[in-house]
Amino acid sequence: MGDVIIAGIGQTDVGEHWDVGLRDLALAAIEEAVRDAGGLKPEAMYVGNMLAPNLSNQAHLGALLADYAGLAGIEAATVEAAGASGGAALRQGYLAVASGMVSIALVVGVEKFTDRIGSQVEAAAATAGDSDFEAVQGLTPASQAAMLMKRYLHENDVPADGFAGFALTAHANGAGNPHAMFRRPIKRDTYARAPMISEPLNQYDIAPSADGAAAVLLAPGERMNSPTFAPVRIAGSASAVDTLAIHDRQDALEFASCGLSAARALAQAEASLGDIDFFEYHDSYSIYAALALESVGFAERGKGWKLAADRAIALDGKVPAATMGGLKARGFAGGATGIYQAVEATLQLQGRAGKNQLKQARRGLIQSMGGPGSTVVSHVLQTAD
Repeated sequence: MGDVIIAGIGQTDVGEHWDVGLRDLALAAIEEAVRDAGGLKPEAMYVGNMLAPNLSNQAHLGALLADYAGLAGIEAATVEAAGASGGAALRQGYLAVASGMVSIALVVGVEKFTDRIGSQVEAAAATAGDSDFEAVQGLTPASQAAMLMKRYLHENDVPADGFAGFALTAHANGAGNPHAMFRRPIKRDTYARAPMISEPLNQYDIAPSADGAAAVLLAPGERMNSPTFAPVRIAGSASAVDTLAIHDRQDALEFASCGLSAARALAQAEASLGDIDFFEYHDSYSIYAALALESVGFAERGKGWKLAADRAIALDGKVPAATMGGLKARGFAGGATGIYQAVEATLQLQGRAGKNQLKQARRGLIQSMGGPGSTVVSHVLQTAD
């Protein structure tokens, strides 16, 4: 397997793009990534998308976007793995280039939540769970996360505002991200006064669903002899699944797939958790951020919330996380999420993160999740030596 580098990146603002269609969002990110890569032309395109058939009445995105981007004739296909769709598409692009079967691969993630509103969006999002045993009972992703958080609070000694640190960190970092949906920090009392959405999850424990697109161009290492910026290498890539339904697991508060995929990606990169300078977790819900930190190994069981409470995940903390706002402040752009993470990690590693630039950023772990850890894709990105 050959070295694979991220040769170019592109992204749109995350938000409510009522007047922009799915294909136009994707095109904007693709064109920016191609410019950033110095005009490299892809041989294949992998599209990460979660809900376009449900929300936008549009499937077959590979052909649609290739045609719209002027790339007719290339290989193109859509990859779906719920919220992990972007990460899964990135892995497919990585495997294609690393194997030598594809020279230049374009990976684009795109989602349009605002093509539908209200209960239609909730019903579509519920398709990421077990339809026969969960969704049919009225279980939504938020209510499922709320039940896990309630169990977590029951088993562990967590104060009432114990999860506030996740939202405070995300919004503080989102303030420095020009592409984030929310660009203002919040105070602890703002979190405390937030309305309850699904007890015990309040408004600030839930990432907002939003529209957006992000893209990366992948190339073999030897193609980047004189880059404008230091090349970023995908040093490790791995994916793992757990049961789709929570009730089929022996331990609901262990996201085993988070630990498995991270361990495999780290092993491939010949790195340990101690070598990771920042962690982009999938904080669609604050409880998921805590469980990811614990399952990957950054915190002991029942102690993930303390990393946020003690500011250990802040930009100047021991384990910087959600460095550009995460899903909570950047916005949860469905199947584009994993590509946004790759773009943001690349900015950190290339010293292009602006106000949010970490002092030391040589190696980062990014992790995207479908459902409550049902599918997890992890990548280790690092500066190329």
